[in-house]
Amino acid sequence: MKRLLTLTAGATAAATPALAASGPFFSLANTDFVVLIAFLLFIGVLVYFKVPSLLGGMLDKRAETIRSELEEAKALREEAQAVLASYERKQKEVAEQSERIIKNAKDEAAAAAEEAKAELKRSIERRLQAAEEQIASAENAAIRDVRERAIQVAVSAAAEVIAQKMSASDANKLIDSAIDDVKAKLH
Repeated sequence: MKRLLTLTAGATAAATPALAASGPFFSLANTDFVVLIAFLLFIGVLVYFKVPSLLGGMLDKRAETIRSELEEAKALREEAQAVLASYERKQKEVAEQSERIIKNAKDEAAAAAEEAKAELKRSIERRLQAAEEQIASAENAAIRDVRERAIQVAVSAAAEVIAQKMSASDANKLIDSAIDDVKAKLH
């Protein structure tokens, strides 16, 4: 191996441009031949140290890394799609739930409005009935006042008429008769 390296180094040093201009192709004086030999020796050294298999192994390792990264990316993509589908389902469920809530709220509002209308109607009916009762009570009170006043006027008029036409003895008879009536009714 050392010999090969020494030979390569010597061939490289001897291959100067001045020597390349003359001579046959298979001579160390020809630069093309020297470059060919150096290239072949370089390839031989690479093969001896198994550089192609090392490069192949490195490329295989890199290819395996890329493949595993692609598989991981594919798994992540599938997981992301599953998460997206889950979120879309949840969004759809939330939208349906919000629609149900809105519908229930509208129904409850309509029911509350109907209940308020019915309560207002009942309240108006109660107020009308209370007003009618107050009117009837006021009528009864007015009639009672008129009757009482009429009775008072009649009693006063009767008292005046009786006082003018009755004598003292008639008055005493009436008082005794009234006392007897009261005794009979009480006992």
